[in-house]
Amino acid sequence: MNKRIAVLVFPGTNSEEETLRLLRDCGGDAHLVQWSHADLVPAFDAYVLPGGFAYEDRIRAGAIAAHDAMMDHVIAGAQNGKLVLGICNGAQILLEAGLVPGTGPIRRPTAAFTRNGPVAHFVAAHVHVKLAIDPARSAITAALPHGALIPAWTANGEGRLAADDEHLAQLQGGEHIAFVYAHEDGSVDPSAVPNQSALGVAGLVNRAGNVLALMPHPERDGWTFNHPDKRRGDAMLAPSGGAVFFRSFVAAVGGA
Repeated sequence: MNKRIAVLVFPGTNSEEETLRLLRDCGGDAHLVQWSHADLVPAFDAYVLPGGFAYEDRIRAGAIAAHDAMMDHVIAGAQNGKLVLGICNGAQILLEAGLVPGTGPIRRPTAAFTRNGPVAHFVAAHVHVKLAIDPARSAITAALPHGALIPAWTANGEGRLAADDEHLAQLQGGEHIAFVYAHEDGSVDPSAVPNQSALGVAGLVNRAGNVLALMPHPERDGWTFNHPDKRRGDAMLAPSGGAVFFRSFVAAVGGA
């Protein structure tokens, strides 16, 4: 029997259909699970938290959703080794739940994705994120090559990583920085960061490597037609760079 992936839907979630479709296109047995059916969550083998504005991002992005009943099951599953991926708002929820970077107690966040800098505004842009850890550091990235460059779209008002100096040092020393923003040629410098995210962070992983939070949307660059510079003659539905990341996740679920 194929291992099943739950795409979790909170009030205000969006991008769940694109996420579901790409997971299935990459071979995953993925299903939507609504917050009103939280009791179904434990039966799944892995979890994906897609983007959106769960509970209208009241208080802070992801703060209320982190206390939803579905997250009780996600936290229990993560602590038992299940794979968990959060994208954009899903990433914010994972940080608010304390699952990522996982350097403090559950639901006591030590870092957050907060308002973009230098001016607090919504950023929508095509970006590239570069794998900053050894692929084997996380099961989710294990099928990616070293330094993998993934195209994605950033679409958020609160995507800037923020933490105090002590915790930023912990992120670096504990190899929690999974992805950083990069240029299309793979080079990394502050001009590649669209929102002044601390240390150029685009994604974080927990200590065990089974929970990953990624701010940009790779599912929005899952097919050729998502590219802003699509060449004439390219197959519109051919898999694109974002699919590489999802294939790695699906492969990890199958091997979990």
